[in-house]
Amino acid sequence: MDPWRYSTEGISIALRVTPRGGRDDIDGIETLANGRSVVKVRVRAIAEGGEANRAVTELLAKALGVPKARVKLLSGVTSRLKQVAVDGDPRQLGDTLKKLTATGPNQETKD
Repeated sequence: MDPWRYSTEGISIALRVTPRGGRDDIDGIETLANGRSVVKVRVRAIAEGGEANRAVTELLAKALGVPKARVKLLSGVTSRLKQVAVDGDPRQLGDTLKKLTATGPNQETKD
């Protein structure tokens, strides 16, 4: 099951964020102990003063090809588990997320 939900405005993504993760990257999909799926994201920024949250929204905006203003943190401001909304074409965003999470970190996509 995908860790994102489609809406008329875009998509909502469940994330598990690792601050101070050495690089800014999307590491694929993980299933938590409760059975919930999340997109694993790591950022170099520290989890202090909103730095990691800012880095997450910038990473997602760049990866999904949308302006930063279209990425909003819905919940989890101080938690590693976050819910983020991305405004845009839901189908296009979902397809892009599938590609990003299927390849994993630092792997090339083969088209």
